[in-house]
Amino acid sequence: MLFLQKNERMLEISYLRENKKEALKLLSGRNIDVEKTINDVLLADDERKILQNERDNILAESNKLSKQIGILLKEKKQLEGEKLKKQTTSLKQEAKGLEEKLSANKTHLKKLLSDIPNIPHAEVPIGMESKDNKIVSSYGDINKIPDKLKPHWDLAIEYDIIDLELGSKITGAGFPVYKGQGAKLQRALINFFLDNAVNEGYLEIEPPILVNEDSAFGTGQLPDKEGQMYMINSDKLYLIPTAEVPLTNLYRDVILNESDFPVKLTAYTPCFRREAGSYGKDVRGLNRVHQFDKVEIVQIQHPDRSYETLEEMNKYVGGLLKQLELPFRIVILCTGDLTFASSFTYDMEVYSGAQKRWLEVSSISNFESFQANRMHLRYKDSSAQKTRLCHTLNGSALALPRIVAALIENNQTADGILIPEILRSYTGFDKIIKK
Repeated sequence: MLFLQKNERMLEISYLRENKKEALKLLSGRNIDVEKTINDVLLADDERKILQNERDNILAESNKLSKQIGILLKEKKQLEGEKLKKQTTSLKQEAKGLEEKLSANKTHLKKLLSDIPNIPHAEVPIGMESKDNKIVSSYGDINKIPDKLKPHWDLAIEYDIIDLELGSKITGAGFPVYKGQGAKLQRALINFFLDNAVNEGYLEIEPPILVNEDSAFGTGQLPDKEGQMYMINSDKLYLIPTAEVPLTNLYRDVILNESDFPVKLTAYTPCFRREAGSYGKDVRGLNRVHQFDKVEIVQIQHPDRSYETLEEMNKYVGGLLKQLELPFRIVILCTGDLTFASSFTYDMEVYSGAQKRWLEVSSISNFESFQANRMHLRYKDSSAQKTRLCHTLNGSALALPRIVAALIENNQTADGILIPEILRSYTGFDKIIKK
């Protein structure tokens, strides 16, 4: 497996100022032009420094006069003291005006920075479409999967385990209802994934599935993915698209010690995503839904070890797929396929025997310091005696819909759908049968 060296870049103003050419070159792979935005950031930051310096000087002068006033009053020099009081009042008003300008400047600066995506790692392949992704390894022989298999949407009806029409009735398209052995398979997979994560040293968390705007901003869903998130307008809360959001935000505004690394968290949650209104086999059945179950793993790590950790997480998720006996491949996403917040992402894709195509079931990403910078997540660097930004990583381990689709398609037989051996103690049955 590819092993990457740590990346020293972080999307901070200091980096953009000192490495502007490098930033523009690497961001160009995302097919976006951010030169004007970066220039505006640097100009706004220059203005901030000037305003802050003026305010600090005025406050210093005001403090100096206040001390003189105290001395004059003690010496019974009332008239001179009153004269200086008027000067301090004027200075305070001036400082207040500068403070308001500073506040507006910081809001503007935050808006500019929030529109710049994370910088891709130098080893991310350049490209704009999935065909430009790089396949790095594969497992299992897809040629051994029988031909003429039924797709999972037909099997769901035949075995009465998933009802898409009933979901449409009670909610809308993209909200499946799992029934009987289908529901038990869901529960079995969730417990299997959670048990494996806990055994791997992840702390299980049951987080809220609604998050506030600060949380969604911190992990990079806002403003980039606002149109894909379900929102409760009256409360300004968002239904989570992934447990990554609440899990990572548990550490927003936290300063860790180096001894705290690695922080390893896992959670099962339902997830909610609006999807673009496309049609055809690529979005049929469970291939693309608005509500789905997923077990997530998150790590907060020292910057020197984040890419080593990414490889470990990649190996772990691959191990889950091997236990489920699913053929899969691992790809590195190209620059155009990276999410807004990611610097480097592996995708895991399982093979669907009936659809004869690869289905993405997991993304394992290193966000480096991008999310940590947005949520002020730092650690105390014992060698430098200062605080630095942490690195954050996450991965689906795993998302259920396409796992279920591949499992029931690849394991169908004339007399039922076989359950992988590793899951049988969880399901309580070894085969899905017709009623």
